[in-house]
Amino acid sequence: MKLTIIETGLVPEPIRGEFEDYPAMFRHMMSGVGAYEFETVSVVKGDALPEADTLEAVMITGSPAGVYDDEAWIGPLMDFIRAGAGAGVPQVGICFGHQILAEALGGKVVKSDRGWGVGRHTYDVVTCPPFVDLECPPTISAAVSHQDQVVALPPGAQVIAASDFTPYAGLYYPEAPALSFQCHPEFQDAYSAALYSLRRPRLGEKLTDGALESLELEGDHTRLARWTAQFLDTHRRMG
Repeated sequence: MKLTIIETGLVPEPIRGEFEDYPAMFRHMMSGVGAYEFETVSVVKGDALPEADTLEAVMITGSPAGVYDDEAWIGPLMDFIRAGAGAGVPQVGICFGHQILAEALGGKVVKSDRGWGVGRHTYDVVTCPPFVDLECPPTISAAVSHQDQVVALPPGAQVIAASDFTPYAGLYYPEAPALSFQCHPEFQDAYSAALYSLRRPRLGEKLTDGALESLELEGDHTRLARWTAQFLDTHRRMG
């Protein structure tokens, strides 16, 4: 299966030389759980989007942008998502990808009055996705970095993970088909730590220190990568 990675954001410039870009993080995550081919379409760098119905599967990265921002590529990306859903192309969204999938498919995303979500967050598994081939744990934990949140569900979306801070943390769209997470299963802890430290002036001392300390807790990044692989396999386009 070829995964078309839509790059919607860049690693912040001060730490860009120390880490892979977001498509490379996605390739690393997915290569650990399956055999895939990859291609990257960088809308943030001006690449044109392909015809969605020609693709096998799509993954949308995180971004510092909000779905409500006046970026030239956001409207076309929403059209692309809707076209993919209409054609039955499996789509996966992470963080901003999670948000723009929801917005494009009829939900609502806003800058949350709960403020920044950073560190290792733990979510209740509300519903075990039907494509998961093993018993689901009661909770999953992963690194996060976001201010925006989905606040209204699109039609047909099922909540699979939630917390008090992020009620719509994981969504599964059986008909689209799509799967999305507010968290970042592609982030290595070293990158999360560097990102939180870079944002210390914006986050404040207490929130930054708490985020860094929380990375000592075990995460479920590999589990979420495996769920993503099982989703893609279940919804593989035939013919």
